[in-house]
Order: sequence, then structure tokens, then C-alpha cells
Amino acid sequence: MDFGPDRRPPRRRPRAIALALGAAALLTACSAVSGNQVSSGSQAPSGVSPPSSSGGSSPVSPGGRAWLLTRAALAQVLTDPAVREKLRGARIYEILRLGQRPLPGITAESVVTFASAAALTAAVSGDQLGAGVYGVLYDPEAWSLTPQAEQRDPVSAAARAAAVAHAHGLRLIVTPALNLSTVLSPGARGPRWRTFLSLRLAGQLARVADVIEFQAQSLERDVGTYSSFVQAAASQARTANPAISVLAGLSTNPPGAPVDGPQLTAAIGASRSMVAGYWLNIPGPGPRCPTCNPPRPDLAIQVIRQFP
Repeated sequence: MDFGPDRRPPRRRPRAIALALGAAALLTACSAVSGNQVSSGSQAPSGVSPPSSSGGSSPVSPGGRAWLLTRAALAQVLTDPAVREKLRGARIYEILRLGQRPLPGITAESVVTFASAAALTAAVSGDQLGAGVYGVLYDPEAWSLTPQAEQRDPVSAAARAAAVAHAHGLRLIVTPALNLSTVLSPGARGPRWRTFLSLRLAGQLARVADVIEFQAQSLERDVGTYSSFVQAAASQARTANPAISVLAGLSTNPPGAPVDGPQLTAAIGASRSMVAGYWLNIPGPGPRCPTCNPPRPDLAIQVIRQFP
């Protein structure tokens, strides 16, 4: 999960609850990197097609927004009765680690997360996910958890993940971090979100995935930059794959200056017509986000309660 400041390199991140309707169809990738430019191969490999029972292809869920939440984050926000009621009209993806069980008492769509396409492939092929899993999440980032070969060619890695996921009846969610631009175009000047867009990663990954989420949380303090990036990335993705479901990232406690509820709701207000929903992060300081501030589940509850 990429929580780092926009001008600095690395950081990273990871099932879902269907309480009514939602819109989301998943996504995967296939291309290679050449110099400062990702290769433009636009065709998914033969046989890489999503399961026939995929969800709706509408950019915005007719029954409510889609929320991508880790198991821990979901447990935290569901302690609030108003949030539980609000989420009845939403589609919720509950992110699980391998071997982790979903929250009890909830009708959920489980998504098992991996930072490595190789690890994802091994787990799916080896029947390690367990019963009732909806999909898998591939989270490529410029960090130690994603192999360097995959960092240098995330599109081909995502295509391999898509092939194995779809062959086993699973959806694929891809969540590329903005810091991949520091690997794919190390000499680029300017903010990495602009480099990310110039590499056309959004479109290339969208061609093979079912759902794509852009880790835009490092931009959330500046609503103009956040909405500009989300709009451009979503446009690239939908141009490449009109059926793709697009999500954007938000965090209650990214590194750097603290964020507040109005900043998060402003980011949502400026971008909600562009996406099907959001990955709402409540990270804790640790290996996956060593510079994160202390968790703020209260902010996540506030954001969901105020969501239109």
C-alpha cells in the first residue's frame, strides 16, 4: 500500500461483503517495460478471460458504492450502527491475508491479498485459499514485498495473476502503487503521479484485471490534485477496458501531516462521479507502512457516515 508522500518512493498494501447490489468487475494486466516506457501490448493472453458470472460493468454501483476494506478495518467501522446501516446499500470487498478467516456473521466477498504475483499463482494453483473466496488482490509496489522483476514489469505479472485467477473462477483486483513509477522511470522529473499517468499503467493493467484501484491516498490532502489524478487514471482504465470497475485509495492516517474528516470527504466529493468506490485504509505502523501515523478508525466511521 503506497502511503508515502507523492515525491518520495515506496510503501504498499491488501475480501468483500455484498449487502445488496454493487458495481465492480475485476482487472488484470499484460505488457512489458522498455526503458522509461511500459510496452503497449494491448491483448490479454489467450484464455485469460474473467469468469462468466462477473459483476456489473457500470462505473458506479446502482445500489451504492463499493468499499474495499481490510478485515481489521471492516471490524472497526462496523462497531458503529450507523455505518452498518449505511453499508447495506454498498458492495464491500473484505481483504484477507492468506489463511485468515472472514469476519463472522457477515455476508461478504472475500478477497485474498498478495504483493507478489508469483505467490498469488502458487497459492491459487495449490488450492490454498479455502472455500468461498470471491477473488484475489495483486498489490504491486516499489518495496521489498514485491519481487524486483515484477516491479520492473507489473503488467506481465498482473497478466499471469489474471490467467491463474480466472482459470480457477476467481476475480482479480489490481492495486498498483504510484511508487512503481520510480522503478519504471527512475530519471523522471516532477511528481510521481504524473509519471504514473505518462507510463499508461492504468490502461495496460485494466486490460487484464476485473477491478483496478489506484493508490491515490498520498494525494488526498490536495483535493484538486487528487481528483485530477483519479479522473485521468480512471479515463485511461475505462478506455482500455469499458467493463472495468475503478476504485480510488484513501487513508485515515498516511505518513506526514495528519489528515482530517473534511479533507477525506472533500476528496470523495470531488471524485465520486469518477469511480465505483474507495479503498478506505486504516493502516497501523508496521512493515507494510513503517511511517504511518497511528490508526484513526474514528475518521473512517465519520467518512462513511457522511457519504452521500
